[in-house]
Amino acid sequence: MEFSERLANNLIRLREDAGLDSDELAMRSSVRRSQIESAEAGELVLRVDEMIKLAQALEVPVGALTEGVSWRPGEGNTGEFEVSDD
Repeated sequence: MEFSERLANNLIRLREDAGLDSDELAMRSSVRRSQIESAEAGELVLRVDEMIKLAQALEVPVGALTEGVSWRPGEGNTGEFEVSDD
């Protein structure tokens, strides 16, 4: 599973758990519906400010949106994301 796909799955799950459609989440978060739908399709990785707005609207910690994603630093300026499939 890729980074954007994991974030997409998290957002979809959290939105559905909250019983919201993308229109309602957009209204509550002030994030455009088109951005939410693109993020849920794995086509867009949201900015930090948008993730904070969504987390607040979903009443979850910001970390819930990035659950299953971690960063493994490498040497110098290298590293990679590790993504779990659960």
